[in-house]
Amino acid sequence: MIGKISQFVKDVKLEMNKVTWPTRDELTASTTIVLVVALALAVFIFVADFLLSRIMDLILI
Repeated sequence: MIGKISQFVKDVKLEMNKVTWPTRDELTASTTIVLVVALALAVFIFVADFLLSRIMDLILI
């Protein structure tokens, strides 16, 4: 059992060395894009919810 765990850890280390990690600039750019898109989506959902709520109030009252 310990041999299997040891082999697993060795394989993980080997695979981690094969990973192409993003540069600091790539990471910053990707993070910025994700945050901007998430914020835009949140604003869109807020506005849509607000407008639909007002429309339903007008219809039901």
